[in-house]
Amino acid sequence: MEAVNTDISDADSVEEEETVDASGDPTLGQVLLAVEELWPESLAEDWDEVGLVVGRPNVPVTKVLFAVDPTLAVIDEAVEWGAELLITHHPLLLKGVNSVAATSAKGLAVHRLIEAGTGLLTVHTNGDSAVGGVSDVLADAFGLENVTPLTAASNGLPEEGIGRVGDLPDLETLGDFAARVFEMLPAVAGGVRVAGDKDGLIRRVAVCGGAGDSLFDAVRASHADVYVTADMRHHPASEAREGATNGRPYLIDVSHFASEWLWLPAAAEALGNVLADQGYDVEIRVSSTNSDPWDFILTPGGD
Repeated sequence: MEAVNTDISDADSVEEEETVDASGDPTLGQVLLAVEELWPESLAEDWDEVGLVVGRPNVPVTKVLFAVDPTLAVIDEAVEWGAELLITHHPLLLKGVNSVAATSAKGLAVHRLIEAGTGLLTVHTNGDSAVGGVSDVLADAFGLENVTPLTAASNGLPEEGIGRVGDLPDLETLGDFAARVFEMLPAVAGGVRVAGDKDGLIRRVAVCGGAGDSLFDAVRASHADVYVTADMRHHPASEAREGATNGRPYLIDVSHFASEWLWLPAAAEALGNVLADQGYDVEIRVSSTNSDPWDFILTPGGD
């Protein structure tokens, strides 16, 4: 496909056309449109930085790699595989910078991407909030029913927002449920931490991929028996336990990386389906790099 813009109203004034690879591969710009269809940037939180970080919209794309973090190891994996686009959940440049010199890790990442011709795209809180996003995938993995968002999205759509809450098909002990959570997440050094009665019965479950201890008011309002999220800080967790009713909500603290990794296969499949519907055959892969920052943990042992 040579000409994307074929609407020529005046034969004497032909506008510049976007050219793409003769094989029919989509351009980066066309992939961005597919991404916007799935995870609209309008769903991102006000503080967030999502969208294209590095890349030329007219470059053909044949390979896309999905990852949680744009670490140097992940970037090397994308470059070595020959991906023209790396899509990560976490932003590379969330805070403002005044230099991208290769003397810093972030600057080196930018240089590595540009020099290799690999684009970088961030799908962060828009990927959390959208239908089929991070928390939806967690809710599905845990087998929750009657799922609704913990907090509503700013666009007013009732099915979109940060976090999810729903019900297990049957009552389950906290210990058994925590074991299921542990088994289905990628193995990381931090494991899974649990607060609550191991034999306590639960049915209503709230989840939030990534750091979610700012959502305790919404969790309590949802009447959840247990809350699964990552990066629980000491004081919010302690206050949640002190203010609990009959010990609930119980708490399950998981790895930030692991909680969001589960979304990657679903996201890769969703993008592949949208591109296939448009007649494109793009190779899409999930990164094999574990970007969890911890290497090992020391514990006192016990059950």
